Amino acid sequence: MRLITERRDRWALLALTMAAFFLLAFMISLAVSIGEISIPLSTTAKAVSNRLFGTDFELSLIHQGIVWDYRLSRALVAASAGASLALSGVILQALLRNPLAEPYVLGISAGASTGAVCIMILGLGYGILGLSGGAFIGAVAAFLFVGLLAAGVGGTSERIILCGVAGSQLFNALTSYIVTTSANAEQARGVMFWLLGSMSGVRWPDVYLSGPIAIIGFVVCMAHVRVLDAFVFGFDAAASLGIAVRRAQIVLLGTTAFMTAAVVSIVGSIGFVGLVIPHAARFLVGPNHDRLLPASALGGAIFMVAADIVSRIIIPQQILPIGVVTALFGAPAFAIILYRARRTA
Repeated sequence: MRLITERRDRWALLALTMAAFFLLAFMISLAVSIGEISIPLSTTAKAVSNRLFGTDFELSLIHQGIVWDYRLSRALVAASAGASLALSGVILQALLRNPLAEPYVLGISAGASTGAVCIMILGLGYGILGLSGGAFIGAVAAFLFVGLLAAGVGGTSERIILCGVAGSQLFNALTSYIVTTSANAEQARGVMFWLLGSMSGVRWPDVYLSGPIAIIGFVVCMAHVRVLDAFVFGFDAAASLGIAVRRAQIVLLGTTAFMTAAVVSIVGSIGFVGLVIPHAARFLVGPNHDRLLPASALGGAIFMVAADIVSRIIIPQQILPIGVVTALFGAPAFAIILYRARRTA
């Protein structure tokens, strides 16, 4: 009987995984087709085939450019960013043993914002560093600051979170100071739009950065499945199982920081993905990380692509910051998840 149940669970998980992959492919196709200029799915397929496989379907240069140079790269970056943020949320919730932990809890987003503002407004490193480069350096600086501060005060889960809050407040204050004292109205508006999450300037070089980072992060996370399962029961329990706790913490926190810094440097600050998606995935597939990590990565990718579509169509002739969309849908979704968890507890 137990063997039959296990087989049934495996088939159900396989079916759910395949459905998630098909849904992700469909959402990416939809994201490429929908916009101010509607493009049929058949035209989208022909444009992609022309670039990838060297086929010679007759298409207008406008459609070819929109599909390949703008919308497809944007959809792929959205999927990569969503997967990275969701994976980071899973890692932090396991490491810090806090269900409210999410990728920006370590102050990485605030540091990236400060770095981007230094490039946009102060012109530091202009001509050498782009906006993404400045944001990435700021994110790494914030992570190092929080890490050193946490190491100095003991490095427990609660203190890491408190150090992250302190780091976020510090870098947010620096960002506000720079914008208030040095930015004109147009610069302030541009900074605000970027801070809320923007994919307007995404192109293929961003795909070449975000895609490999998401894949590498996923591989590192899957290599630490046993470690993450053990951390749920505490660091002492993990150490008793022969796990090198300190080394695992450094590797996993570094991976989280790297993925989050890359996402923020490309698309800005996007909230709720790393908080909501892990809880939704845990509700669907359970707490075991060998299932939770793939489910969260796929769920985050699907959610971000869907949010990008909504950001482009919800208001005619206007594109909303994607962070606004994720918050508008993420907050009610998280409330529903918490309510269902309370009822089943």
